[in-house]
Amino acid sequence: VQLQAFGGGLVQAGGSLRLSCVVSGRTSSRYGMGWFRQAPGKEREFVAAISWGGDNTNYADSVKGRFTISRDNAKNTVYLQMNSLRPEDTAVYYCAARVSITASYVDTGVSNYDFWGQGTQVTVSS
Repeated sequence: VQLQAFGGGLVQAGGSLRLSCVVSGRTSSRYGMGWFRQAPGKEREFVAAISWGGDNTNYADSVKGRFTISRDNAKNTVYLQMNSLRPEDTAVYYCAARVSITASYVDTGVSNYDFWGQGTQVTVSS
């Protein structure tokens, strides 16, 4: 399974970006998907996750109300819409996949994901 993330860039505070993550390879499996981020000198942290069925989501408190995770299984793609961006959102953003136990299962644990993309840089200027 390969994951490739797109959509990062430089944006001013208050702006928006949409990240995309395309899953290829063994896409017949049911994968729960997550977005994580890692700022310089910090550990990788959970941002958002969505179940394979798309009916269940979970967000870090720091992004609730500003970020929205969604997926299009027909396109094997998961998205992260990021609005009202802040300088503290600056990080490399990674998408990740794990085999789902059920269609509604959501996982927030970094160590629980099986496959990772290469990351995309998001920089928010003040």
